[in-house]
Amino acid sequence: MALTGTILVLRALGLGDLLTIVPALRGLRTAYPDDRVVLAAPEPLRPLVDLIDAVDELLPTPGLGSLRWSGASPRMAVNLHGSGPQSIRDLAAVRPATMLTHRHPDFPEIPGPRWFAELHEVQRWCRLLAYARIDSDPRALALPKPDIAAAESNVIVIHPGAASNARRWPAEHFATVARELSADGHRVVVTGSADEVSLATAVAREAGLPPSAVYAGRTDLAELAAIVADAALVVCGDTGVGHLATAFGTPSVLLFGPTPPRVWGPPPDARSHVTLWAGVVGDPHADRPNPGLLSITPQQVLSTAATLIGQEARHG
Repeated sequence: MALTGTILVLRALGLGDLLTIVPALRGLRTAYPDDRVVLAAPEPLRPLVDLIDAVDELLPTPGLGSLRWSGASPRMAVNLHGSGPQSIRDLAAVRPATMLTHRHPDFPEIPGPRWFAELHEVQRWCRLLAYARIDSDPRALALPKPDIAAAESNVIVIHPGAASNARRWPAEHFATVARELSADGHRVVVTGSADEVSLATAVAREAGLPPSAVYAGRTDLAELAAIVADAALVVCGDTGVGHLATAFGTPSVLLFGPTPPRVWGPPPDARSHVTLWAGVVGDPHADRPNPGLLSITPQQVLSTAATLIGQEARHG
């Protein structure tokens, strides 16, 4: 028998993946205000999950095949992870009363909308909810700032890392941007994960920044989020930090390639988030930077940054 009032949502992926489903989560909350929404996602994302007003509980789930549900069967399982089949199989194993997912040929008995690869990631999940007559607002991406104080505020954040080499703009280009912005009188910091300390250090050294400007490996997710939330500007590639900038309303210059911004970028009408994109689509998992990404110059980034900084100054 289904336990009325429990909705299990699967999204066992990364930071940017989490932030793109916030509108869908809020749609579920509005549709089922009295139900308990449990999000199956990686434990390291907890500081951001705690900021989402549509989630009651995080069920630590590091990836597909690791969903562990010990309670009674939920009244609904919602697949916001992917197209299947593994994500569907994981949710089917908890025996929900109903399941909301895209249809997959391995599960012909489970209805759902067709999967379209080229949809924007935010629109994809709002469209899935619409299939079940659940309204959601794809613009509802904003999050409140973390409760902890930022290590620094009003800084320019340079985030040179990315999940794959295909999406990684050259370190020397980031260093050029950081050096010029610093020479203009801005406090510039370089962020990154523990695995990106050497990259961030190299960028800071070439830019002439002091060691104190390197925050890579020195912040957990909550601390990184606080820095981004209080920053004057973020410069990064197609990464989770770019989605953080969108969530907190921090102006950003986002370098895209090989995945187009129409699929993973900020809302197209968000004037404080500018994407630079050469139009060259490629393999997002390739072992070398996308040619279109390489064609973006430091001068283009600096010009865009100057425009955004000027806009913020005019708006006070």
